[in-house]
Amino acid sequence: MAASLGRLRSAIYDKEERKTCVRILPTLFQFYGHGKNVDNSLPIKTDKDTLREGYRFILSDEDDVDSTWGKRLVKRYYDKLFKEYCIADMSQYKKGKIGLRWRTEKEVISGKGQFICGNRKCDENVGLGSYEVNFSYVEAGEQKQALVKLVACKRCAEKLAHKRQKEKEKEMKLSAEEDLKERDKRKREHDDESEDTTEDESSKKRSRKKKDLKGTSNRKVGNKDDDFEEFLEGMFP
Repeated sequence: MAASLGRLRSAIYDKEERKTCVRILPTLFQFYGHGKNVDNSLPIKTDKDTLREGYRFILSDEDDVDSTWGKRLVKRYYDKLFKEYCIADMSQYKKGKIGLRWRTEKEVISGKGQFICGNRKCDENVGLGSYEVNFSYVEAGEQKQALVKLVACKRCAEKLAHKRQKEKEKEMKLSAEEDLKERDKRKREHDDESEDTTEDESSKKRSRKKKDLKGTSNRKVGNKDDDFEEFLEGMFP
């Protein structure tokens, strides 16, 4: 009897508790859920966004002086990088675009960029060479330059000089074309001079021939006159 009464009392209590929960749930949902008036149009700026916005390849003295939270975050990240050798992105080397960044601790431990080729997508560890690269880049709207070190294999080193090599080949091709045009021009001028010389010689030959014919004709006329005079003198002794 007592057990049945206890179960009945518990069932009544649970029923009332459920009713209470049903009554307060809409209020809780309205306050903590979608019913609360929240402006979702404002973007949320994460630490990654702050780093992407404030990161500099080489921090200047002005960046160190600035004490805002974002600058301090960038400075802490910058101090964790290893700046002896660089890692290169050569995916657009044919366009003359090569990206460089400093190495992380994980890459230093694995030897990437020092004992393994510094190209991000190359794992060659034989025939490596250390190169000083004059890195020209645009950062925060400013044109900047930095002399950095990059370890690369022979094949990736050729990618570094791809644009310069193509420009050199283009210059050599243009120079060869200019030389060919100049030779053709000189040859045409020489041919024209030869033709003029030939024509002058022909004209001189024709002039000499005419003079010779004229002289011969005059000598013949002179001989005829002499014969006629002798004939007349013979008629009147």
